[in-house]
Amino acid sequence: MKIAAVQMVSNPEWEVNRDRAAALVASAAGAGATLVLLPEYFCSMGLRDSDKLALAEPEGAGPIQDFLAALAREHRLWLVGGTLPLRSGTPDRVLNRCCVYAPDGGAAAHYDKVHLFAFDNGRESYDEGRTLRAGDAAVAFEAGALRVGLSICYDLRFPELYRALMQPPCDVICVPAAFTYTTGQAHWELLLRARAVENQCYVLASAQGGQHPNGRRTWGHSMVIDPWGEVLARCEEGEGLALAEFDPARIAQVRLQLPALAHRRL
Repeated sequence: MKIAAVQMVSNPEWEVNRDRAAALVASAAGAGATLVLLPEYFCSMGLRDSDKLALAEPEGAGPIQDFLAALAREHRLWLVGGTLPLRSGTPDRVLNRCCVYAPDGGAAAHYDKVHLFAFDNGRESYDEGRTLRAGDAAVAFEAGALRVGLSICYDLRFPELYRALMQPPCDVICVPAAFTYTTGQAHWELLLRARAVENQCYVLASAQGGQHPNGRRTWGHSMVIDPWGEVLARCEEGEGLALAEFDPARIAQVRLQLPALAHRRL
């Protein structure tokens, strides 16, 4: 089977982002992908952090969630819908949620981002805790014969989350992201390949990749990485796809030759 990471350069306009996402998922489906991942905030990269409060949907209903369900159903694929803002019950906070839809359009799983990004180097400053409420649980789901683990962007820096997802082991780990250019250039590929190697599974990483109207520049470099840490496909900057074959025999081979998961002690 083929798996695909969609790369976007989202703007504040939901309708524009919706149409671009639909076209890119259609391209992935046309290339044979049966598991497709959208990037973090595929639906909107607002001019202000607080813009996501107005866009937030109630659980299980709303134009963004309905769009994702319909897209999965139209192309008969597993769609990991990047992230969207979901109402949290607190007026000034939303959840950054990853929603998963099955080939029949049914809701299959969801994960709320656990680790909230903060960064200040004197030139750039971010603090997701001002507008987000953190999730509190690791989530994996069954996509047919595959076990797929969910994570979001800044989660990538916390290997303990991925260890929690490996009981039992995942076949694929998804990482929708909007890494900044600064942090992505330094650490994105390094951390993605480390997560693939230490967990001996495929990593599917879908990113925002370019200059956004809000002035933010994201790193891009969406990737598919195999269990040995080899980058099988990459989309460096701008819109596009990273698409590659998923081979269960490759996972079995790596885990047999170097049974690191069986050697865990702590």
